[in-house]
Amino acid sequence: MDINYELYKVFYYVATTLSFSEASKLLFISQSAVSQSIKVLEKKLGITLFIRSTKRVQLTPEGETLLRHVEPAINLIARGEAQIMEAGTLGGGQLRIGASDTICRYFLVPYLNRFHRSFPNVHIKVTNQTSTQCVDLLESGQVDFIVTNYPNSHLSSRLHTIPIHSFHDIFIANGEYYPELENRPVHLKELLQYPILMLDRKSTTSEFLHSQFQRFQLDLVPEIELGSNDLLIDLASIGLGIAFVPDYCLVKETAAFQLDLVEELPPRQLVVAHSSHLPIPQAAKEFMSMLEKGAE
Repeated sequence: MDINYELYKVFYYVATTLSFSEASKLLFISQSAVSQSIKVLEKKLGITLFIRSTKRVQLTPEGETLLRHVEPAINLIARGEAQIMEAGTLGGGQLRIGASDTICRYFLVPYLNRFHRSFPNVHIKVTNQTSTQCVDLLESGQVDFIVTNYPNSHLSSRLHTIPIHSFHDIFIANGEYYPELENRPVHLKELLQYPILMLDRKSTTSEFLHSQFQRFQLDLVPEIELGSNDLLIDLASIGLGIAFVPDYCLVKETAAFQLDLVEELPPRQLVVAHSSHLPIPQAAKEFMSMLEKGAE
């Protein structure tokens, strides 16, 4: 089917903004031209892509399916354009990274600072999502690479991973509220008697902890599930429960102490993941090289 690429480009901007007027601004064309392009595309495909109303625009199921295929293509073309503009140098271009809030704050910031000082003309774009959601960003071509916790059940064989940092997960609690747990070995089974504070079930950290409890035939039911390790540390520090966090998050003094577990939890890793089938932009190569050298 011979359909002009520009029609798909217009569709992409309307589908991602869910606004004909916003798409027209981003494309620098009139709103009527946007509307006409969508009508032409719908006619050529023989389907309805959007449900239009006076208040909002929605994708039809067919529109959602088309977006899943068009989005990676648009991003791939944009990546190709960026690489051509770079022409093998780092006098410009863009670095696109996907990483969780925690990884950005506690691990990536020094590297971002160093890279920005070395290549001030490269635009840095960091997209924050959970480690599992970052895989979706990579698969759809919205980022050049991701830095994620490993193991990560969402990583596929199509992605190449490079270990850059090893860490341990720990339990922390406030000794004023839980003095009986301090200065002695504690079994995982004992922890089931206490309120456990941890990241939500969609996170790799939650997957990991549940798997460790299951390894000992224990059923973990957390008291609180949140999206922030910083908040977990704060809540543990005021005695609301026992928090489970990566050890590299404890960079400042808190009122909480680290529990001494009888059952040893295996270490995890931070890894860089990128597509094994797509060329890596020069800026991404430089940053990934920095991360690898930091791990040496």
